[in-house]
Amino acid sequence: MTEPARKADDPDRDPGFDTDSAIAVVGMSGRFPGAPDLATYWANLRDGVCSLTDFTEAELLADGADPAELRHPAHVPTKGHLADADRFDAELFGFHRAEAAALDPQHRLLLETAWAALEDAGQDPLAVTARTGVYVGGSPTEHMLAAHTDRALAASLGAMQVRILTDREFLAPWVSYRLGLEGPSLTVQTACSTSLTAVHLAAQALLLGECDIALAGGASVDTVRRQGYVHHEGGIFSPDGRCRPFDGRAGGTVPGSGVGVVVLRRLSDALADGDPVRAVLRGSALTNDGATKVGFTAPGVEQQTAAIVEAWAAAGLTPSAAQYVETHGTATELGDRIELAAATAAFTTGGAPGTRIGIGSVKSNIGHLDAAAGVASFIKTVLMLEHATLAPTVSLTGPHPELALEASPFRVVDRTAPWPPPAEGPRRAGVSSLGIGGTNVHVVLEQAPHRPAPPAPQGRRPAATEILPLSARTEQALTALAARLATALRAPDAPSLTDTAHTLRTARTPMDVRAYVLATDPAQAADRLTALAEGRRPAADPGEGPDPDGLRGLGELWLKGGSVPWPDPAPGARRVSLPTYPFEPRSFGALRLPQPGVAAGTGTPGDTGTPGDSGTTAAPGDDLTQAVSALLAEALGLDETAVTPGTTYFAAGGDSLTAVHLVGRLRDDFGIDVPITLFLEELPLQELASHIAGLKEPGAAEDSLDALLTEFEAEEPR
Repeated sequence: MTEPARKADDPDRDPGFDTDSAIAVVGMSGRFPGAPDLATYWANLRDGVCSLTDFTEAELLADGADPAELRHPAHVPTKGHLADADRFDAELFGFHRAEAAALDPQHRLLLETAWAALEDAGQDPLAVTARTGVYVGGSPTEHMLAAHTDRALAASLGAMQVRILTDREFLAPWVSYRLGLEGPSLTVQTACSTSLTAVHLAAQALLLGECDIALAGGASVDTVRRQGYVHHEGGIFSPDGRCRPFDGRAGGTVPGSGVGVVVLRRLSDALADGDPVRAVLRGSALTNDGATKVGFTAPGVEQQTAAIVEAWAAAGLTPSAAQYVETHGTATELGDRIELAAATAAFTTGGAPGTRIGIGSVKSNIGHLDAAAGVASFIKTVLMLEHATLAPTVSLTGPHPELALEASPFRVVDRTAPWPPPAEGPRRAGVSSLGIGGTNVHVVLEQAPHRPAPPAPQGRRPAATEILPLSARTEQALTALAARLATALRAPDAPSLTDTAHTLRTARTPMDVRAYVLATDPAQAADRLTALAEGRRPAADPGEGPDPDGLRGLGELWLKGGSVPWPDPAPGARRVSLPTYPFEPRSFGALRLPQPGVAAGTGTPGDTGTPGDSGTTAAPGDDLTQAVSALLAEALGLDETAVTPGTTYFAAGGDSLTAVHLVGRLRDDFGIDVPITLFLEELPLQELASHIAGLKEPGAAEDSLDALLTEFEAEEPR
């Protein structure tokens, strides 16, 4: 760091707290079982809702379950199911139909969640100016495994394209590429501790100056299907479909799917720039058990303890400063016993006599999210700090007789309760995540620093009018956005109109469909936004009355799609968390492995199609131009009848890798050598097909693929 260390101006902070050594959580987004957004996630956690789904036999059979498996006496028809996991707003992210269908659902959800997290952080997702890193991980998926064995898909899109669209190693690069983020881009893999390890690595990168903003988290969507599991005695899965950490009836965990992303900055930068700080990450640490355990998959006490102690030391604190610990908490006999022993060793030293630290595990609510488990725990803990409320671990029946919780420094939080401020310092919590293979990670979180409101203007001046610009890709999305924003401005904790206007003007991607409202207070803005959402003209806005500040003129310029010179924000204006973009996803299905009565492909019983199969393969004897057109349509996922006369290759979603695949297919299927530079020309697709067909004449083209590939990728629009 080249700047001098800055001290936090907060009476609740420990003396000498250095904001340059701490990390701010400035944005979050996630989708978890029973919760399509974080507002619902928090409501479920606060209210003690178990979001595990018990499926009927008919539901499982409809999704292709093996009837023989359902008859197994130990089959458990339960999962932390993620609804609508097959849906994706492909057009927003620039994927054509065939690509979107081949793209792994895990990738799709992570892209949307990263976008929403940046908006929550007060950043325009397509115009983040700071050097931004991406640190995420994922799980193995049925879609990926099916794609890698689908010969028809490889023939349609190309084997390399299939790998890039489905392999989890490309999770981070796709986010960086589609959002234009130029910092480090790492796909992290440490099994169950993946996403919390990603948070640790992102925080370290910020402290080292490798980036100035970091996205961290993970996704785990093993399948989009409704699916149960078979319980095996001594295995990790629960015999009754419920996860009860540290409980007398604890018998294992329950699988689940979800995705979560957090946006991190150095605290000093976040405070200086007026970011919406949601919590502070004071320290973190990473260890591995090595060989100090009974087996590769078994946990170990010593290095779990070390991770906790090192994380609190990195925070400049002792573990006894915690009031709560979000545990890994799988409810397995060995896992709970070892985790409790390790945590007891770390948290016993230095605690005040008689104090008991609350513990819990979100796995009781949503199941074990594998690579996304850690970020689900992290986000839960941030939400508890924000709301000063302890959320309960659910489905508990009573203490485990062999864990001796009464002899430990802990108590299981089994009911919703206020989180009272400690005698000294802010509210603080630890979060642990443990991976099969021994990678342990622990992070230290504390509540966001107190930020005084900006001083009120002197005198009895009339309230200033603000302009709130909105935009979306479609009219339907704009309507949904206006309705969401109106609801947010009517909430008891609604942001100020000044902060709302500042955020909308600086932290949203301008899109083609636009509107605006003028208002002098949140209530008036909410009424006018509601009128806009309902298709009514907002009262006195924007067509009539005086316009002393020229705001209406700026609004009209906004509607025309121009670049608008927005007025400078009012003194003290901050970016705040507002409703994020209302995606317009549609189902792209998911590939699945062969099931009894279900063909490999898109997953519909009896459906043998693949995402890239447009049904337009030319029969022998077809006109060559028509056959080439069919091949172009197949590779781009287009319905030939829907292609307009002026649609070009790039406008249809083509890119360099698809062009490479097409050059090979044209050579193999038709004996045509096509220079790859032909795809750079702004030719309508029909004209392009005709031109390619004309190259069938001997000597009309030479194979320049290898020589020109580098030049092509340099010219490709990003």
